Amino acid sequence: MSTAKNNTGSWRTERPVIDQDACIRCRTCWVYCPEPAILELDKPYVTKDGRRYDITYEIDYDHCKGCGICAHECPTKAIRMVPEGVEE
Repeated sequence: MSTAKNNTGSWRTERPVIDQDACIRCRTCWVYCPEPAILELDKPYVTKDGRRYDITYEIDYDHCKGCGICAHECPTKAIRMVPEGVEE
């Protein structure tokens, strides 16, 4: 939680990107993130195959250091690390 008051996003060489259709909302990324960089939002989402979720996970890039723990721990591999500066 050391970055809560400091923006550390400029430290990254890679950033996590969440595939919302592959995410099963298990909270694993949220639990393992060492900083307050993964946000659990009350934001409904419907996947392309019709699964409905009441919450959505998003990355707060101002606080994400790019450590990759979220991508490593994700059981469905819904999070991948991409080089910083590459548009998705």
